[in-house]
Amino acid sequence: MEMKEITFESALKDLEIIIKDLESGSIPLEEAITKYTDAMNLIKLCQEKLDHATKQVNKILGENGEIKDFTSEETDE
Repeated sequence: MEMKEITFESALKDLEIIIKDLESGSIPLEEAITKYTDAMNLIKLCQEKLDHATKQVNKILGENGEIKDFTSEETDE
């Protein structure tokens, strides 16, 4: 399965499993390195998905139906 096809929730679940495995200390070093690498890739994927979701949430429809970036008066200081 390609990393981009994994949902955010699935990636988090996989990440939790890897963390538990690494914290157990019962896996061989080579496997731990592989799991660590997998975890870092999952973290990157989750961050990309969160960034994309944030950009989508921060867009609103203007009065003319045009999508524009959302800004609030509090953040426009």
